[in-house]
Amino acid sequence: MRERWRAVGVLAAALFVVNVVARLVIKFGFPDNDTANSRVSLAMFLVIGLILAVLAFRWGTDRPVGRLAGDLAAAVGVALALTLFVGPLLVGDSPFAGGAGTFFAQIWFYLAATAAGVLVGYLGLTALGRDYRSRQLERFAELKAAKPRKVVRR
Repeated sequence: MRERWRAVGVLAAALFVVNVVARLVIKFGFPDNDTANSRVSLAMFLVIGLILAVLAFRWGTDRPVGRLAGDLAAAVGVALALTLFVGPLLVGDSPFAGGAGTFFAQIWFYLAATAAGVLVGYLGLTALGRDYRSRQLERFAELKAAKPRKVVRR
């Protein structure tokens, strides 16, 4: 159980670090350039989606869908809370400095990027037939095919 939550915590920390790096690049590299800020933010969301796609692909092979969804949702929830409330403080802003529209836009963009990443990773895994359920059904079919027929005497 400890390893499970450690992996979730490491994933949440990694997602938060990606956001902090993007915020620092924007603050020190492009403080007044809105176009560059948008591109760095887009790159951040792509990296977050890619991380989750890879982990959904990797974790989906040995975890049932319910456990996989719970682990990823917990990590994304913690990372989102850190991104919204702690991330701006690290670069000297207030979490609500951009107004309510910017605050809620961050939430929706973050959730869209994470959902897209998980969806791409898990659908790719399922399409290849390597997900937990497909492997379970394959083992069941092999087990049933390997049993000899029972002789019935009358």
